[in-house]
Amino acid sequence: MKTTIYNTQGKDSGSIDLPESVFGLPLNNDLVHQVYVSMTSNQRFGTASTKDRGEVRGGGKKPWAQKGTGRARVGSNRSPIWRGGGITHGPTTERNWDKKINKKMKDRALFIVLSQKLRDGEIIFVDSVSLDTPKTADAKNILTSLATAGFDDLATKRKNAALITNTEVNTNVLKSFANLSQVKTEEFRKLNILDLLKYKYLVIINPSDSVDALSAKIS
Repeated sequence: MKTTIYNTQGKDSGSIDLPESVFGLPLNNDLVHQVYVSMTSNQRFGTASTKDRGEVRGGGKKPWAQKGTGRARVGSNRSPIWRGGGITHGPTTERNWDKKINKKMKDRALFIVLSQKLRDGEIIFVDSVSLDTPKTADAKNILTSLATAGFDDLATKRKNAALITNTEVNTNVLKSFANLSQVKTEEFRKLNILDLLKYKYLVIINPSDSVDALSAKIS
């Protein structure tokens, strides 16, 4: 399956042959959801913490005598039923939120999301991007030019517009797009479904090497 490659002016600069095993998979919502839940859970820190009756401040002194006062018996003011007492079965930092996910499932989910984005026309292949100096205006011009190639809201969408990836680290490109809050730049090797589902468009710079990297995951 072939698709168009664009230059930074939004013009057709060639085509690339995409492997069906990466960009031609049917949608599998269950697998994508399972991987998404696992990845978000693994990012969770679990900082919520409470104290039980053995950890709260207070004495072991019995508040009043066991008998003869007419009141209910009580052994400690640290009891969970007392105000300021310990918490019963509350959250602690010892809880582990990690969820195991197989690497093959994780890669498969990534390919499924890429396939769906390609069918929806939300993947933009750009031959190369080179900037002599970091300049936000140049980054805006690139987005505006690519928008004219049929990706209408790429330059106008104010939130989560595009994820820009490249197999090579280019400091000038990173700094140029850094001031644009609606886009995110990331190394292609760090591509994941969390970012793909968050941002509408995926801009792949240097597509030949990027596709080769994806194909290597299968082998």
